[in-house]
Amino acid sequence: MAIIINLDVEMAKQKKSLTELAGDVDITLANLSILKNNKARAIRFSTLNAICRALQCQPGDILEFVDDENNSETEV
Repeated sequence: MAIIINLDVEMAKQKKSLTELAGDVDITLANLSILKNNKARAIRFSTLNAICRALQCQPGDILEFVDDENNSETEV
Protein backbone atom coordinates (compact mmCIF):
# COMPACT_ATOMS: atom_id res chain seq x y z
CA MET A 1 0.00 0.00 0.00
CA ALA A 2 1.28 3.46 -0.84
CA ILE A 3 -0.04 5.20 2.30
CA ILE A 4 2.19 4.82 5.35
CA ILE A 5 0.92 5.57 8.86
CA ASN A 6 3.60 7.21 11.01
CA LEU A 7 1.59 7.10 14.22
CA ASP A 8 4.49 5.61 16.19
CA VAL A 9 6.71 8.56 15.23
CA GLU A 10 4.16 11.13 16.40
CA MET A 11 3.50 9.18 19.59
CA ALA A 12 7.24 9.18 20.34
CA LYS A 13 7.47 12.94 19.70
CA GLN A 14 4.62 13.57 22.15
CA LYS A 15 5.86 10.89 24.59
CA LYS A 16 2.44 9.21 24.58
CA SER A 17 2.00 5.51 25.18
CA LEU A 18 -0.39 3.33 23.22
CA THR A 19 -2.59 2.95 26.30
CA GLU A 20 -2.67 6.69 26.98
CA LEU A 21 -3.51 7.55 23.36
CA ALA A 22 -6.20 4.85 23.22
CA GLY A 23 -7.85 6.42 26.25
CA ASP A 24 -7.59 9.93 24.82
CA VAL A 25 -9.03 8.88 21.44
CA ASP A 26 -11.57 6.39 22.86
CA ILE A 27 -10.39 3.57 20.60
CA THR A 28 -9.48 0.02 21.56
CA LEU A 29 -5.84 -0.86 22.08
CA ALA A 30 -6.18 -3.53 19.38
CA ASN A 31 -7.44 -1.07 16.76
CA LEU A 32 -4.87 1.56 17.69
CA SER A 33 -2.14 -1.08 17.50
CA ILE A 34 -3.30 -1.98 13.98
CA LEU A 35 -2.91 1.67 12.99
CA LYS A 36 0.44 2.02 14.75
CA ASN A 37 1.85 -1.07 13.06
CA ASN A 38 0.73 0.10 9.62
CA LYS A 39 -1.68 -2.84 9.18
CA ALA A 40 -4.84 -0.74 8.75
CA ARG A 41 -6.69 -0.74 5.44
CA ALA A 42 -8.78 2.34 6.29
CA ILE A 43 -9.26 5.02 8.94
CA ARG A 44 -12.36 7.05 9.74
CA PHE A 45 -12.01 10.80 9.60
CA SER A 46 -13.47 11.00 13.11
CA THR A 47 -10.69 8.71 14.36
CA LEU A 48 -8.03 10.69 12.50
CA ASN A 49 -9.51 13.90 13.95
CA ALA A 50 -9.37 12.50 17.49
CA ILE A 51 -5.78 11.28 17.04
CA CYS A 52 -4.66 14.65 15.67
CA ARG A 53 -6.37 16.44 18.54
CA ALA A 54 -4.77 14.15 21.14
CA LEU A 55 -1.30 14.42 19.60
CA GLN A 56 -1.69 18.10 18.63
CA CYS A 57 -0.57 17.40 15.07
CA GLN A 58 -1.80 17.59 11.49
CA PRO A 59 -3.05 14.60 9.43
CA GLY A 60 0.03 14.98 7.22
CA ASP A 61 2.21 14.34 10.26
CA ILE A 62 0.63 10.88 10.58
CA LEU A 63 -0.14 9.92 6.97
CA GLU A 64 2.51 9.73 4.26
CA PHE A 65 2.25 8.80 0.58
CA VAL A 66 5.10 6.63 -0.67
CA ASP A 67 5.10 5.85 -4.38
CA ASP A 68 4.86 2.08 -4.70
CA GLU A 69 6.07 1.20 -8.18
CA ASN A 70 4.74 -2.38 -7.91
CA ASN A 71 1.18 -1.17 -7.31
CA SER A 72 1.24 1.30 -10.21
CA GLU A 73 2.30 -1.44 -12.65
CA THR A 74 -0.24 -4.05 -11.56
CA GLU A 75 -3.29 -1.86 -10.90
CA VAL A 76 -5.24 -0.22 -13.68
